[in-house]
Amino acid sequence: MRNIKFTIAYDGTDFSGWQSQPGQSTVQGALADVLERLTQRRLTIYAAGRTDAGVHAAGQVVNFKTQSPLTVEEFQHAFNSLLPPSIRVNAAEEVGPDFHSRWDALAKTYRYRIFRGRVVPPFLWRYVQHDPYELSFDAMAEGARHFVGEHDFTTFAASAGSDEDDRERLTTRTIYNFELQRAQSPNSRYSAEEWVYTVRGKSFLRHMVRKMVGTLVEIGRGKLAPGDIAGLFEMRDRSKCGATMPPQGLCLESVEYPDAANSLGVDDMH
Repeated sequence: MRNIKFTIAYDGTDFSGWQSQPGQSTVQGALADVLERLTQRRLTIYAAGRTDAGVHAAGQVVNFKTQSPLTVEEFQHAFNSLLPPSIRVNAAEEVGPDFHSRWDALAKTYRYRIFRGRVVPPFLWRYVQHDPYELSFDAMAEGARHFVGEHDFTTFAASAGSDEDDRERLTTRTIYNFELQRAQSPNSRYSAEEWVYTVRGKSFLRHMVRKMVGTLVEIGRGKLAPGDIAGLFEMRDRSKCGATMPPQGLCLESVEYPDAANSLGVDDMH
């Protein structure tokens, strides 16, 4: 049995998230449909992160196991020929049998973009949250630093779906860094700034990044102070954090794995 690893990118606008759902268009479902055409079997495709509806990815990592004789280059070409143009396979490789895209991940990096201009360019609206109103950049940047470290993120996570699941899930997470940067709009006709949050952590709870950014927006508006974040952690009450930011501003940028990456050497492939 071979284990194939893809690095993929997708525009999540028109998908109901990563995970397959009956009657819904999902990224996992689109990939599984193509794989079934190529192998004549319905195989499971695993992902490093299960992105929500409307969330994008630039460096999502997936893997699947198959007995197909297709080379990795043939797999990549076939997928990109058969997938909708909103999903692309940017890299493909054969990896060791124990590699798992989710469980082997050491860290993930997400970015959230806030467009600060008066008018959102039509070329950007799918990928940014628009907020042209007065916000304190310095206060929000200071607030972001309070998230770094190991904390109980119950306050900053959406429900897992039931009270029982919420009680049983582990909510402690580690954030390695979280920073806010100013960036110029990529379209020269618009002189507005974007404020880009970059957060890198071991793993994330449902809606966690969007709730963290929503809390920082409340800080930017003066409704909370940066130092209030410590108290929000202690409350363990998700009704106390800022609003969940809309999904289109969020993108899974990259996933990190051990240096060996479980890749097969040339000799191992024979």
